[in-house]
Amino acid sequence: MIVPDFVCRIADSNGKTTNATYNSVSELELRQRLEGQGFLVYSIKEKAKNVSFLLPFFSGRRKIKSRDFIIFNQQFVALIGAGLPILKALELLAGREREEQFQIVLRNITEQVKAGSLLSEAFENQGSFSKVYTASVYAGEKSGNLEQVLQRFIQYQKTINTTRSKIKSALTYPLILASLLVILVSYLMTVVVPQFAQFYAGMDTDLPGITQLLIVVSQNIHNQFFTGIIVIGVLLASLSMWVRGNRGRAYFDELKLRFPIVGDIWRKFLFAQVSRTLSTLLSGGIPLVNSLDTIAYSTGNLVVTGALKNAVMSVREGQSLAKSFEETKVVPGLAIEMIEVGESSGNLSEMLGHVADFYDDEVSTRLNQLFTFIEPILLLILAVIVAFVLIALYMPIFSLSSRIIT
Repeated sequence: MIVPDFVCRIADSNGKTTNATYNSVSELELRQRLEGQGFLVYSIKEKAKNVSFLLPFFSGRRKIKSRDFIIFNQQFVALIGAGLPILKALELLAGREREEQFQIVLRNITEQVKAGSLLSEAFENQGSFSKVYTASVYAGEKSGNLEQVLQRFIQYQKTINTTRSKIKSALTYPLILASLLVILVSYLMTVVVPQFAQFYAGMDTDLPGITQLLIVVSQNIHNQFFTGIIVIGVLLASLSMWVRGNRGRAYFDELKLRFPIVGDIWRKFLFAQVSRTLSTLLSGGIPLVNSLDTIAYSTGNLVVTGALKNAVMSVREGQSLAKSFEETKVVPGLAIEMIEVGESSGNLSEMLGHVADFYDDEVSTRLNQLFTFIEPILLLILAVIVAFVLIALYMPIFSLSSRIIT
């Protein structure tokens, strides 16, 4: 069941008014919850469902920034490590938090812990934190080793963020080149070529075929420019809505894994995240089946999620993790061999960390190699287009000059 989001205008005991977004099964349940936490509720309205035009990678719900979340956990670990009770540490951090949305969430967690909820339950009830985090907190509570479990999670999150930053940095220059290519071609076809077309229209001369072709294409683009933008926008919106559905998303996720060259890189990147997450959960004391079940829904890819679900069933039946992964046909072969060694040596958690490090390095290397080829290809395409346009535009002038000379 999808729990709707509600936009609330509330005031705390000091009279400070804030706007915040909560998820709840109903408006009545949310009102009772907020009033029970001591807030004065002015209004509650269900949030309109947004249609993302960037394909289904972003949801309408406002997320807590990763940087703020890491800082909170570092401070939380420092406070409980210094001997402060969990409730007192939460109260201090909620009062010091500057980001308004996160402050409301922390106060809500504090109130639930006061009411007798487990810390992991209070975090899970917010709907803003990953299952990996709430499972880690739960493992720390049960084992009495919350501080070390959270330290492992902080290191895990920092490593994940570093990997993603490297990938974004590698993508930046090719994206800039591609954008420049689109802008330049659009400018030439909608501004420069039409001016030359008007100039040649006043000349009583036959234009070369290449020039006529360029002018016809330019005129069509110029006349249908806004229509084309609308059509592209509608197509993107339709594609986005289709991909947001289960059938469309499953097809798109499978396509990403099967795409030549890029698909293999994407598959290794996903499994690096799976390995690191599984290593973190196992190190925190969570059993293998529970760990697999937790990460199955946090991969962001339905194909990988389905493979992990099948692996969970196989492990429950007594099969080894390596054999279970091998049957999915999704996990890279080298990873299966390394996991098999980890299981045999009784050091699966550490081996999964090595698998993640290995594939993180390989993904980074493969991306750099790929973009090493992409960048000159984009530059070559750019040069060919510019050369074609210049030759087509100036060929009639060269032809006319040669006639005058003769």
